[in-house]
Amino acid sequence: MGADFLEGVVDRDWAVGVPGMDWTVAQTVAHVGNCLMWYAIDMAAGVGGLHTADVEVRPATPPAELVATLRTFGAVLGSVLATAPPDARGWHPWGEADVAGFAAMGSIESIVHAHDASRALGVPFEPPADLVAKVLRRLFPEAPVDTDPWQTLLWATGRQPLGDLARRGEWTWHSAPLP
Repeated sequence: MGADFLEGVVDRDWAVGVPGMDWTVAQTVAHVGNCLMWYAIDMAAGVGGLHTADVEVRPATPPAELVATLRTFGAVLGSVLATAPPDARGWHPWGEADVAGFAAMGSIESIVHAHDASRALGVPFEPPADLVAKVLRRLFPEAPVDTDPWQTLLWATGRQPLGDLARRGEWTWHSAPLP
């Protein structure tokens, strides 16, 4: 997924800025690492959340080590989700999430920010269509269903317009369990 793509571009300049963002590629990848670890912590802590610790992936870390961090934190998140009871919920500012919600949030961070890095580095990236469709339906149930899922996910996350739909400025995803 995102880590596989990023592993293939570790020899590039990760200090370059991501178009339309205030982050470099390295800062963007560090953000993904932070998210993956926080999602694991938030799920394990439950609905009250855990607000006593800081997680900070250092963007000055060499690219290959940032990719290793993503893989490691992704494995931690996967382990937490795999061992959580079916009715478990964890804190997120956009709604208490279930296992499927945190899995989708970890996936979306990885694939959308890999796309951001790809734009900055000038290297094409497109994630697996089945994963995109699942993430889109889980986190953006209001999104159009008659459009290309990848293009729709990029629209839903404010990265581009979609047909007649303008680029979204403010957006959130649906973290809470779906009915």
